[in-house]
Amino acid sequence: MKVTKTKLEGALVFEPKVFGDERGFFMETFNQKRYEDAGLNAKFVQSNLSKSSKGVLRGLHFQNPNPQGKLVQIIVGEVFDVAVDIRKGSPTFGQWHGEFLSAENHKQFYIPEGFAHGFCVTSEMAIFSYMCTNLYDVASDNSLLWNDPKIGIKWPVTQPSLSEKDKNAITLDTINPDKLPDY
Repeated sequence: MKVTKTKLEGALVFEPKVFGDERGFFMETFNQKRYEDAGLNAKFVQSNLSKSSKGVLRGLHFQNPNPQGKLVQIIVGEVFDVAVDIRKGSPTFGQWHGEFLSAENHKQFYIPEGFAHGFCVTSEMAIFSYMCTNLYDVASDNSLLWNDPKIGIKWPVTQPSLSEKDKNAITLDTINPDKLPDY
């Protein structure tokens, strides 16, 4: 398995070994020991699956308290996936890393606890799978504006399809600092 570190501490890109031939392919999507050996010491407690159409943008979401780390991958289609470091006091606070994930490239992206996460569907449709290190907690759920100019994400879409929650999200400059995780 190939592991690539990003400029954001703890945010990792995994490229599992894929064994394929004319009949199809096989890949191990998770093996606790292999991922620990690669530097990911996370315990996953919840697994989620979502389906979205082209142009749908979900995010930027995070939980605090009760943060969630997420190991994400695409089952069908392609997305542009983004992690944003929002940990107060972090040397990379407000910086982001984006990665194209697809059913073809088999990449996985780990977004650590204390980061905001979002993705935009670039194919006609995408099925998105992710494992979380903490259970969903509605009382801890928060959102940052997808096109916050301070963060400056270069999304591959200019007019995404957004939920009401994401349309009404606030910027990093206007969020109550108590809602942000510590470094």
